[in-house]
Amino acid sequence: MSTIDIFKNKVVVVTGAASGIGRSIAHLFAENKASLVIADKDEKRLKQVEEELNDYGIKVSSIVVDVSDLKQVEELSNMAIKEFGQVDTLINNAGIALGGFSDVFPLEDFEKLVNVNFWGVVYGVQSFLPVFKEQGYGHIVNISSLAGLVGHIGIGAYSATKHAVVGYSEVLRAELRRYNIGVTVICPGIINTNIVQDAKITQIDTMKIDQSQMINFYKNWGWPPERVAKAVLKAVKKNKGIVPVGPEAWLFWYIKRLSQKLWELYMRLTVKLALG
Repeated sequence: MSTIDIFKNKVVVVTGAASGIGRSIAHLFAENKASLVIADKDEKRLKQVEEELNDYGIKVSSIVVDVSDLKQVEELSNMAIKEFGQVDTLINNAGIALGGFSDVFPLEDFEKLVNVNFWGVVYGVQSFLPVFKEQGYGHIVNISSLAGLVGHIGIGAYSATKHAVVGYSEVLRAELRRYNIGVTVICPGIINTNIVQDAKITQIDTMKIDQSQMINFYKNWGWPPERVAKAVLKAVKKNKGIVPVGPEAWLFWYIKRLSQKLWELYMRLTVKLALG
């Protein structure tokens, strides 16, 4: 059976679908004939993606959603069931990036990260769980990050939220199996999207690397978001658990698992390189 046969007539919900990884995921599932419910805060870009997906000849609905607001996520769930009658896969992709060394990182930015990157995932899971339980099946995909597998300097708060998503997903995978609900957590490495460009970075005067340099690095060395989309499609098809994406994600994850001291040494060196 081909992948297209597997996802034909399935209903997939994608948050953060207006750009980057979310947009690529939506396109790939549409290419494989799944029906789609796409959500994002950016109404203009969301409508553009909806128009793109209509070209595949599938059923598509869009809704403006701030995933940090439980009521809005519940509205997403209600709308999906009302219009499609079922949901086969939920992809919690929406997220933001805010960076800065932990001693200068604003508490309000930390709260924003937790609200979107972690609570947004929890709200998605809790809003769709009753649907999946009633159906007797379903699959949840939570998009985390390489920063959810290993800590990285300059993004302590972001790493904390992404670690939380990984831990939460691991537990969900074990607990929800009895309901025939699969759970996958995707951990992309360096991906060429606008997340760094859109990020707010709290600078330190002695930093040797600025945001424009990081943006160029991601543009020059980052993998295309389509690579993550393919990993998501394969993970749902094969019901995988933790899925690092990109050789750097696998490498850093293995180094951390091999030797905590080695990883701490690497991080201390990167602090010196960043600050001098």
